[in-house]
Amino acid sequence: MSEADESASQRSGSLSPLVHGHKAPPPKPVVSFNRRELDTILRLYGRMVADGEWRDYAIDILKDRAVFSVFRRSSEMPLYRIEKDPKLARRQGAYSIIAAGGMILKRGHDLAQVLRVLEKKKHLRVVDA
Repeated sequence: MSEADESASQRSGSLSPLVHGHKAPPPKPVVSFNRRELDTILRLYGRMVADGEWRDYAIDILKDRAVFSVFRRSSEMPLYRIEKDPKLARRQGAYSIIAAGGMILKRGHDLAQVLRVLEKKKHLRVVDA
C-alpha cells in the first residue's frame, strides 16, 4: 500500500487498531442499568428509606452484570442485591433479587414484577376496643 493510499484509508476510518500485529477484538458491551430500570429501582428505594428500612445503596458495574446493593447501614453487608445479568435473559430472566445469605428470592424478565418481592406487606390487625 502506498503512503497516499494508507493516509486515505486512515482518514476514512477503515483501519482497525493493531495489537501485536492482529486486529483488536471489538469492545464488549458494558452491562449497566438504563434510565428506566434505575427509575424503577430508586422509586422502591425511596419508599423504603421513607419507611426507615433502608439507608444506603451502591451500584456496581461488573464485567458480566450490574448490581444495585441495598444496605440498612453503610458499614454492613447488603440486605439485598438487585442484579441484571443479560446472559440469563433468555432463561430465567435478566433480573434477580438476592438476599444477604445468597438466596435468590425472585428471578424474572420484568424488573417491576421482580421488585415486588421486596415490597412491604401491609399487615392488618384486629384491635379490641
